[in-house]
Amino acid sequence: MNLLVVGATGTLGRQVVRRALDEGHQVRCLVRNPRKATFLKEWGAEIFQGDLTSPESLPPALEGMTAVIDAATSRPTDSLTIKQVDWDGKVSLIQSAATAGVERFVFFSILNAENFPDVPLMEIKRCTEVFLAESGLNYTILKPCGFLQGLIGQYAIPILDGQAVWITGDSSGIAYMDTQDIAKFAVRALEVPETEKKTFPVVGTRAWEPYEIIRLCERLSGKDAKIARLPLNLLRAVRRVVRFFQWGWNVADRLAFTEVLASGKPLNASMDETYQVFGLDPKETTTLEAYMQEYFSRIMKKLKEIDFEKNKAKKQAKKRSPFKTKS
Repeated sequence: MNLLVVGATGTLGRQVVRRALDEGHQVRCLVRNPRKATFLKEWGAEIFQGDLTSPESLPPALEGMTAVIDAATSRPTDSLTIKQVDWDGKVSLIQSAATAGVERFVFFSILNAENFPDVPLMEIKRCTEVFLAESGLNYTILKPCGFLQGLIGQYAIPILDGQAVWITGDSSGIAYMDTQDIAKFAVRALEVPETEKKTFPVVGTRAWEPYEIIRLCERLSGKDAKIARLPLNLLRAVRRVVRFFQWGWNVADRLAFTEVLASGKPLNASMDETYQVFGLDPKETTTLEAYMQEYFSRIMKKLKEIDFEKNKAKKQAKKRSPFKTKS
């Protein structure tokens, strides 16, 4: 299948590309900066320079494509707003795909987006779901809620470095999932007719609360975490302040997502139907424990190797010292 992957350089998008190539698909990647996508070309994908916010670049990118997997989203550091990328850009992409006669369209939303109309990203995702459903395309909507990859920077690295781990009040549990596993569902959707015009949750084996993740990291690293609690009211105040400045719009919209985490409602869902329809084995899904175990095993081994090399270098330096006194 000729597949266009949008957002191909992102945490999830690159895994979609890797999986699609492994499954034998011809993959084209829509990227804003080709220099940041050289690794995709080395994997065997075609690089096509374009941008969701430049509608004129989309029809050429879609030429000859039979399917689209859209893994793009705005980033807090982007100069573009959530509305420009996640709404205006997605509308242009969906319309262009329909005009191009694309046979399958896979879109990543967020779990429970319909429950948070006051959170900009969630509401935009919900509206995009509705727009896609009315577009006439044979779509599949996948709804993850968090990536295991994000936990490394949020928990593992601060604990290893002796830095504070920031948490917001009594944060809701989240059923994080490995992006490699999410990618399997996205690529599999292209081949399973039963997934057409349907929406599925794609979440991990269970919801994890922040303190559970911290305790796991402490056990695996052998280090105690420094925990800093960030009051929700403070985040709300910061959001109101940065909202006054254009450069802060994206940050403010992202801060609104803390309302989801502080809702007290776990981000989780049953995956029974999803596994059944997609024909995938739940036993092959990476658990958070296994993911963290593998990470800490690698990093602790690397740290030991670094310490060994440093001690070896010190001993050799002492032997070579011209100032060494004779006994």
